[in-house]
Amino acid sequence: MRGTLTVGAGVVLLLLLALFQPWLRFVSTIALSTGLAVLGIMLLLRAGQVSFGHALYVAAGAYTVAFLRPYLGEALLLLLAGAAVATGLGLLVGLFVTRYRDIFFGMLNLAFSMVAWSLLEKLYSLTRGTDGIRVVRPSLLGLGLDGPAWDWALFLLALVAALLAGGLVARYLGSPAGSALGAIKTRETRLEFAGISARRVLLQAYLASAALAGVGGAITALATLHVTPLLAYWTHSGELVFVAILGGTGHVLGPFLGAVVFELVRVHAAAAFPDAWQMILGFVLLVIILSAARGLAGLLDDLARRLGGRG
Repeated sequence: MRGTLTVGAGVVLLLLLALFQPWLRFVSTIALSTGLAVLGIMLLLRAGQVSFGHALYVAAGAYTVAFLRPYLGEALLLLLAGAAVATGLGLLVGLFVTRYRDIFFGMLNLAFSMVAWSLLEKLYSLTRGTDGIRVVRPSLLGLGLDGPAWDWALFLLALVAALLAGGLVARYLGSPAGSALGAIKTRETRLEFAGISARRVLLQAYLASAALAGVGGAITALATLHVTPLLAYWTHSGELVFVAILGGTGHVLGPFLGAVVFELVRVHAAAAFPDAWQMILGFVLLVIILSAARGLAGLLDDLARRLGGRG
């Protein structure tokens, strides 16, 4: 009940921000798309595995939108295509990387991501290299939207996608399969003795994480209307892991809390200190992480318990 109220309050707050601060619609949309990708990373963290290359699937979703836009004019179809391509790519990579654990798992993901980044830069005739590909704004549910109407529609689409994904992941984590995922972190050998394949459990979570990142990448492409190889670069993967730690892995709300705070701090730091915004961003986020060991979701949960206890 408390979690539902917290999610409801967060949705209302985002809607109010988007209503009274129009420029925050775009920022919130990007934050929600980032949160979707980080939600997938949270699944892997539950198994004790860290992927330093998940930007690969964000880029897969985004470039799918860029490549298919001349042939598909509907945003929802592009979104589904981005998720499907990222999932397929996740299957190819996942069948290999799920054989490994810990630092090997993380670095292999990084290697695949950097190979993809290099290809996206070098295959200029196909990807336009570092110039990137411009995406023509599609229709949504058959409606040709523009300006504020498109911004609102895409923001609401990202919000609905985040709510659906969060609900599905929460149910998954509460299921026996989710419990088996957590067992990989602490007692993988016992899991195997019980007749449950740890590799299969991890592969299922890996595919889900790739799909979530693909949806996030597709929404990013629809929001920015431009995709570049930087989406697959290692710094983007590191940023996703950082947001996961910032938000916390104890609740599905964590990735979205972390993403919203990260984007807001980055935007304000860049506006206030154009020549030193990276330092300001790092300092503020360092303070948050040091003061909230379980991330923002844990901090919010502690606050809710204290308020409930007083009540």
